[in-house]
Amino acid sequence: MPKKDKPKADKAPAKRDHATANAKQKRAAEERERSGKLDRATHKSSKFLRGDRIEPKKITGAESAADLIDNAFLAYNAARLREACGLYTKKMLEPDVTIGMTLTGALTPAGLGMAALIPLIESGFVDWIISTGANLYHDTHFGLGLAMHRGNPQESDVVLREEGVVRIYDIFFDYDVLLSTDAFFRQVIQGPEFQRPMSSAEFHYLCGKYVRERERALGLGQKSLLSAAYSAGVPIYTSSPGDSSIGMNVAALALEGNKCTIDPNLDVNETASIVLTAKRSGGKSGVLICGGGSPKNFALQTEPQIQEVLGIDEKGHDFFLQITDARPDTGGLSGATPAEAVSWGKIDPDRLPDAVVCYLDSTVALPLLTAYAHARHAPRPLRRLYDRRTEMMDLLRSEFEQAGHRPAKSKRTDDKLPMHR
Repeated sequence: MPKKDKPKADKAPAKRDHATANAKQKRAAEERERSGKLDRATHKSSKFLRGDRIEPKKITGAESAADLIDNAFLAYNAARLREACGLYTKKMLEPDVTIGMTLTGALTPAGLGMAALIPLIESGFVDWIISTGANLYHDTHFGLGLAMHRGNPQESDVVLREEGVVRIYDIFFDYDVLLSTDAFFRQVIQGPEFQRPMSSAEFHYLCGKYVRERERALGLGQKSLLSAAYSAGVPIYTSSPGDSSIGMNVAALALEGNKCTIDPNLDVNETASIVLTAKRSGGKSGVLICGGGSPKNFALQTEPQIQEVLGIDEKGHDFFLQITDARPDTGGLSGATPAEAVSWGKIDPDRLPDAVVCYLDSTVALPLLTAYAHARHAPRPLRRLYDRRTEMMDLLRSEFEQAGHRPAKSKRTDDKLPMHR
C-alpha cells in the first residue's frame, strides 16, 4: 500500500536577526539625529510596549490619595498597589460580587479597625470576614473605651513589665486593658444565649451586640469592628477559635461547666455556603486577603470544600487580591501565589488575570486601598449575609444531596485504602 504522506508541520516563525536589526536601528537613530527629526517613538507595534507611558505629573501636596496612587504609583510594589486598587474598585466592587476579607497581623491594635475596616463594612465593600481571634480581642478594647497608645519600640521590655505596660511593637497599653477585656468576655459568655454549640460567626455576632451596647452606654460612637459587623449583618469567622484570649476565656469557663463551644464544622460549611450562594445566584466571589496565615487558607479552602469534598460542580474564586510581605519560597506565604492556588481549585484558572499580589505591609496598603475605594466607587447595599445563613446552608445541603453525598473520588486512593485497614 502506498505510504501516506505525513502532514507537514507548521513552519516555525523566523527568529529575529538581532544583530542585523540592531544595526539598522542604530543607523536609523543616527540619521534622525543628523536630520533633526525629533520623533523618538519606536517599536509602536510591540505588544510589550502598549502600557501607559511613564510620565507622571509633579506632586504638589494638593493631590488626593486616590490621585496620588493613579498618577505616581507607576512601578515596583507601588504599581502593584495601584493594580490592587484598580482590581478592587473596577471589578470586585461590581454589584454581583460577594467579597470575603481575611485579617492577620496586629491590625486592630494599630487602629485600622476604626480607620479602614469599619468604613469598608459600612460602605458595603466587605460582605464577610475571617480574622485571627487576636484581632477581634484587641478590637474590643476600643469598644470598651480602653486606651491604646503610640510608643517607642526601642523601650526596654523589662522596664515596661515593671511599669505594667504591655507592648505590641510600637503600641503600648496598660496591663489592666487585658484584664478588663477578659472580664467583659467572661461576663458576656455566661449569658443564656451562649450555652450551646455555635459557629464562630454566631459567637462574634452575639459578642458584637454586647460591645455595641457598651459603646452606646459610654457614648463612644462606632469604635469596634465586632460592633460594626453586628450592625451591618457581616458574619465574622475565625479559623482557630482557641488561638486568642477570647478562646482562652471560653476554655476557662468550660472548666466551670459553661456550655459555650465554637463548632469548627459549622464554620467550614457556612463559609462554603457563602461562596456557593454567590456563584449560584449568578454572581462572583472575590477575596481580599490582608496577610496570610490560617485565615487566608480558610477563605480559599471554601472552593476545595465545595468541589473536592462535597462533590459539587463549581469553579474557584473569581477575584484574588492579597496584601502580604511574605514570600512563597520560604514557606511563609500561606497558600503561596494565585497561580499555585489554581492547582488546588481555589481560584478559577480562567480568572487568573483577575489576581493581584501586592508585596507591602498591610498597615500601609489597607488605609490607601480604603481611601481609593471610597474616592472611586459609590457605597454598595449591605448584603447582610449573617441574616441569610439558614438560606445559604439549605442551598449547600441541597446541592450536596444532588451530588449523591459523594466527594470527588480517586481510583488510586480507593485501591490503596484496603492496605491500610
